[in-house]
Amino acid sequence: MVKRSLLTAAVAVLGVASAVMAQTPGKVGVISVQGAIVGTKDGQKAAGELEVKFAPKRKDIEGRQNEVNQLEDQMRKGGNLLSEEKRAQLARDIDEKKKRLNRDMQDAQEEFEGEQQRLLQGLGQRMMAVIEKYAKDNGYTMVLDVSNPQTPVLWASSAIDITQDVISLYDKSSASGAPSSTPAAPAPKPVPTTAVKPAPSAPK
Repeated sequence: MVKRSLLTAAVAVLGVASAVMAQTPGKVGVISVQGAIVGTKDGQKAAGELEVKFAPKRKDIEGRQNEVNQLEDQMRKGGNLLSEEKRAQLARDIDEKKKRLNRDMQDAQEEFEGEQQRLLQGLGQRMMAVIEKYAKDNGYTMVLDVSNPQTPVLWASSAIDITQDVISLYDKSSASGAPSSTPAAPAPKPVPTTAVKPAPSAPK
């Protein structure tokens, strides 16, 4: 999940046409808008902010998942050694912990996605302005977003890929300063979203 989460949200946030029209006819370029956003210094900063904010919550959820797993393992290994009352109580505890965990996981995921959208909204708008400026300044008729599944680009030569040029232009025009030579920071891991199943009922 290194970059997938930010990349998916970037497409949703942008919601733009797959091509940016410029002036001179005949010149076509391609760009990965997803890669461009996460490749900028602002994109790296946004990924870092999300990682810092949601790391404690993700750690808490993972710890509670492990706790549930341990209780289920205890029930399996206990088998007939556990009294009927003890086994029933353990099953109730597991069910209750799973229900709370599922609710908290859903809330955390919704909060994560909302914060992600907020951070990417401004990035997407600024990125499109930079793409349009680059296209016009360099005489492109059309720039296609090859990272958008709605763009019907089956193949494109790397010679017409302007992604790195746009990243550089974005960073130069951004308040964050000049382009950085350091690799892009990994996008934050989304909080776990796999629902846990209810515990098996105690035998009657």
